[in-house]
Amino acid sequence: MAAGETDSVSVNAQRNAHLQELLAACALNDRQAFARLYELTSAKLYAVVLRILNRDEWAQDCLQEAYIKVWNRADSYRPYLASPMTWMATSARNQALDLLRRRQREVRESETDAFPEETDQQLLPPDKLQQTAEGQQLQRCLEQLKSQQRQIIALAYFKGLTHDELAAQTNTPLGTVKTWIRRGLEQLKRC
Repeated sequence: MAAGETDSVSVNAQRNAHLQELLAACALNDRQAFARLYELTSAKLYAVVLRILNRDEWAQDCLQEAYIKVWNRADSYRPYLASPMTWMATSARNQALDLLRRRQREVRESETDAFPEETDQQLLPPDKLQQTAEGQQLQRCLEQLKSQQRQIIALAYFKGLTHDELAAQTNTPLGTVKTWIRRGLEQLKRC
């Protein structure tokens, strides 16, 4: 392992330890710890939900709901299962997917097209995630995946597509899609 990689691992370990401490304090209803946790993680979680929802106001609402869940479920965090950021990002992603499905259902149920909603196309610059060490590491890890596998994982996690939707959209057998995602996530975890 090169010296730069060792430093990066050390910084990540320190950050994870600090976030674990903040989550433990949140489990004890420490509002200051929660404020600090929000300060350290909200930009990354906002990027996760915005990539799925593509609308700023939905992403803001979703982020608020995600942090309410983090506050209420901080005592259920288990460091041996996932890093704090992974645990919170998964929660935020699931919250975004739930909101997206709920909104899509509402649109289907409303038969009126009299006032079509405008879509907010203004996304956060992708470079914002690249500015963080974690974002750069994720990009390096993603580049190690095969292009088809990387595409499937990106569509699943950033657009919220289901396995069936991925198979249909990419004209790939469902079993292959599932295998690519499972193996890709395993490779990303190792990376």
